[in-house]
Amino acid sequence: MNAHAPILSVTNISKQFGGIKAVNGVSFDVQRGEILGLIGPNGSGKSTLFNCILGQLRPTEGHCRIHGRSTDGVRPADLSLMGVGRTFQQLSVFPRMTVLDNVILAGQEHEGSMVSRLFGRPDAGLTAKAEQLIEFFRLSPYRDTEAGSLSYGQQKLVDAAMAFMAGPEIVLLDEPAGGVNLTMLAHLKDRLLTYNREHGTTFVVIEHNMEFVMSLCTRIIVLAQGEIIAQGSPDEIRSNPMVIDAYLGG
Repeated sequence: MNAHAPILSVTNISKQFGGIKAVNGVSFDVQRGEILGLIGPNGSGKSTLFNCILGQLRPTEGHCRIHGRSTDGVRPADLSLMGVGRTFQQLSVFPRMTVLDNVILAGQEHEGSMVSRLFGRPDAGLTAKAEQLIEFFRLSPYRDTEAGSLSYGQQKLVDAAMAFMAGPEIVLLDEPAGGVNLTMLAHLKDRLLTYNREHGTTFVVIEHNMEFVMSLCTRIIVLAQGEIIAQGSPDEIRSNPMVIDAYLGG
């Protein structure tokens, strides 16, 4: 595997629904260890593009590749085996299960064969790893608490811990700041930056919260009407007239 090859390549992706092109000829690469933000006003095509990258939608044209392998039609479990983790806009935690059991469950489907899962330890030997992630996200006081009784922001942290259980090389985060208060948001940002620094994990973040993206990401791509209108550092994006115009509708 070429160490300098991009971990994710998006090449000329278009997605059409009837006569509407939700995404139109989008191309970009994501390098290992990068934190890339994908932003744009409502209806800009962010979620459609995200779902094309994750194999949930088949592009009308173009292709997405992770480690050079196409993601078209790839099942979520197979994406995980390709080294891809993700968080969801809607929480994926099981509210009646404890925090620990949620995090263990997220890792179980990626460990061993069906036979080992049937006849091995009930936790598939994942408790220690789950507890490390729970501690990393500073959720240890809630280890044995039902996830549904936590605040929304704390549940977002559980969701993040679950996404890291399979040891992904790239994690796609779908609006991680949505509905999270400022204190919890600062905590989430700190944990993501620390994880990136300690493990070299690559992040692609779709987000509406501009300040969160600007302070987290090393590079930002801006979509409007299904096309890339700007990309660059947070400072470059902040002062770009096309970006200001797209958001203000001027």
